Amino acid sequence: MKYKLTSPRTITLLLCGVLAGACQHRIAATQAAAVPVVPVEKGVSQQLAELRKKVVTNLAYTLALQVPAARQEPVQATEMVTFRLRENSQPLQLDFKEKADHLQRLVVNGQAAPLDFRAEHIIIPAALLKVGANRLECQFTAGDLSLNRNDDYLYTLLVPDRARTVFPVFDQPDLKATFALTLTVPRGWQASANGPLRDSVTTAGRTTFRFANSDTISTYLFSFAAGKFTRLTRQLSGRTMQFLHRETDPAKLQQSVTPIFQIHADALAFMQEYTGLKYPFQKFDFVAIPDFQYGGMEHVGSIDYKASTLFLDEGATQDQKLARSSLIAHETAHMWFGDLVTMQWFNDVWMKEVFANFMADKITQIAVPTSNYNLKFVIDHFPAAYGVDRTAGANPIRQPLENLQDAGSLYGNIIYHKAPIMMRQLERLMGPESFQRGLQEYLRTYAHGNATWPDLIRLLDAHTPADLQAWNQVWVNQPGRPVFTHQLTTKAGKITQLVITQKAEDTSARLWPQLFEITLVYPATSKELTVNMNQAQVLLRSAEGEPAPEYILFNSTGLGYGVFPADTLVQTQVFVLQNPVARASAYINLYENMLTSGGVTPGQLLEVARQGLTREPEELNLKLLTGQLTDVFWRFTKPAARPALAAALEKEVWQAMQQHTASNSKKLLFKTYQNIALTLQAQERLYQVWAKEQAPAGVKLTEDDYTALALALAVRNYAADPRILAQQLGRIRNADRKKRLEFMLPALADDVKTRDAFFASLKESKNREKEAWVTAALGYLHHPLRAEASEKYLRESLDLLEEIQQTGDIFFPASWLQATFGAYHTPTAAATVRGFLQEHPRYNPRLRAKILQATDDLFRAEKLLL
Repeated sequence: MKYKLTSPRTITLLLCGVLAGACQHRIAATQAAAVPVVPVEKGVSQQLAELRKKVVTNLAYTLALQVPAARQEPVQATEMVTFRLRENSQPLQLDFKEKADHLQRLVVNGQAAPLDFRAEHIIIPAALLKVGANRLECQFTAGDLSLNRNDDYLYTLLVPDRARTVFPVFDQPDLKATFALTLTVPRGWQASANGPLRDSVTTAGRTTFRFANSDTISTYLFSFAAGKFTRLTRQLSGRTMQFLHRETDPAKLQQSVTPIFQIHADALAFMQEYTGLKYPFQKFDFVAIPDFQYGGMEHVGSIDYKASTLFLDEGATQDQKLARSSLIAHETAHMWFGDLVTMQWFNDVWMKEVFANFMADKITQIAVPTSNYNLKFVIDHFPAAYGVDRTAGANPIRQPLENLQDAGSLYGNIIYHKAPIMMRQLERLMGPESFQRGLQEYLRTYAHGNATWPDLIRLLDAHTPADLQAWNQVWVNQPGRPVFTHQLTTKAGKITQLVITQKAEDTSARLWPQLFEITLVYPATSKELTVNMNQAQVLLRSAEGEPAPEYILFNSTGLGYGVFPADTLVQTQVFVLQNPVARASAYINLYENMLTSGGVTPGQLLEVARQGLTREPEELNLKLLTGQLTDVFWRFTKPAARPALAAALEKEVWQAMQQHTASNSKKLLFKTYQNIALTLQAQERLYQVWAKEQAPAGVKLTEDDYTALALALAVRNYAADPRILAQQLGRIRNADRKKRLEFMLPALADDVKTRDAFFASLKESKNREKEAWVTAALGYLHHPLRAEASEKYLRESLDLLEEIQQTGDIFFPASWLQATFGAYHTPTAAATVRGFLQEHPRYNPRLRAKILQATDDLFRAEKLLL
């Protein structure tokens, strides 16, 4: 363009324009220099996530998917992404973990864009973007990895970074967005999603569901389920709730539907009262899915559950009912902790899980008023936490994370079980009222946004004089547990001094500040004292002058964490303790001392469990004891010694079952009998129960129980009826449960070649899609009675682990390892693991830790075998 200079004003305007342009150029250059260029690499790196959080705002997705009737056919989809950019100095990366041919067309701000697809990312040229409002339009084939497609239903499960396996997305938790979904599915299907259903139209064998905008949520919470479901609707406490399910058993439906809705309503009421915040989203529905990978997943507005955890019948034990209540409470609590306030990055994924568990424990105390809250807390959390924290693969609660593709490996029993113990210690340190006020402030401050653990600690620190930063360092940022010892001095029948010492199990100089109780036990009474273990060695002044006790029971209220002394008198006198929590804590102390060579042998622990068969009246404690009994029997007893031991245990367990009067306790003991049965007499007794479908007096068995009984007999090669599994298959009416058993049949075959072929089939990812089926089948494939023939699979199982992490969901690597190695105790099996780790010195450190966690009992068994 040419300018005609005719006046001073024109010259002035031109100079101003030049200067302004130069200034803008310098500002843009400065902005570009301030934002480092992020390399294109697989996954979602923390560097990429931080950049996108700085420049991308106001995200919204509009998705339309066409789901064909045949699961083999691809799901075609379109998408519109709108957002605002603060600056556009470099290309923008959109995540899509699929093959390049899945992306058909890309339009950026109305202009066709080149399909630049690299390392799981679509690269949007900076030249097509602009500061301010932007719009991307994509035509693509949806990825199948996380659509969980079955013949007549499908569902998404996108945690932690699986949204990018289905559609192009900014897949990170701190870029929250709204989602508007249109879903076209075969006629006769139902559907549920995050947003409310606007309308549905059926034409020519297809139904299109249009959902309104969801609430603003993280990408891992985006969800939909569709298929041949039954839809139920209830209104409780002024709220309408919808429930999609596929259950066909009339007894389960009659026994379960009302409690399922009521427990949800009770959990919502508790959370609203505790947090001071009303339920923060548009709707509250849930879906029961056969063989769902987890117990549940907290999708906003449409929670998913494993169907078997929700549907119980009249044969359900109190423990199963408590587990259902706890699960529902856990997922409901997530609506506030995780969904309303979300972690900024997945290194803090434990935050949402710890509060969900912490709140679930409180809710269950109210929802199931007959439950013993403190007992349930001890039994639920301590054995599971110790099961990881005692191993060479122990991890801290909070772990670093450089790339979101590794986030799945952060999940495990430390965040689900040690973290609630830690949080209860924190509540006790601060006081319940101060702790609750701090949490309420946290939720108000970060509602509909993201927060970090340091953000929460800073808020809580203002509500207590305690030094939370120092406390946080050892409890949250480091793994492991303390070992406690004590020295008791008495004179003239009185305590003159009681010194309690703690040291780290790994011999480091760390200290776990905590409060716990000890009980001085006397022949006719006891006295409970609180220990403030705020240093390495504590002189317990409150014990001085008290009568010398027969023995000291450590951690008697079950709130302390670590390996506590187990007095030899506990083994013989534990059953006279009146408090069931004290007994549970004693049982756990004995078990941990056995594993750590703390003066308790497997034989001594077994003797306690055998006595407890008739002397322990509390169902939850009986479950704990029978679990320890079966552990010693299968994991810490040599195969040659099992038959003689089995003959005695079978008799004792059966007699105990007859002596107990409570139906739930009888069923627990029957299951234990089924677990340890080795003699032909015991197997014949079990077969008669199965064949006649006639349970022992006072025991209620369900279809699932009879299936488990048939599997137990099959793995023992019960010769009298080689068609037992085929017959059980014919008894099952529910199509989903029938398919599950059909999948498992080859793993239980008498013929080794059939089992070999089954294991070989698992090398293909398509045969591992039903992860719950796979781990259940592996448990029988590697059953102790089959271990000698199956040990050859161990090395190949380790070789598959990295692929399993890439293709499986978050819990699958750990469950694969546990199902594979849980029954072994031979030196050759241990040598296989050691050899693999030695051959792979640079192996993924998190997977290495999972291996060490899963094989810890294997290594200990070398020293402990009876």
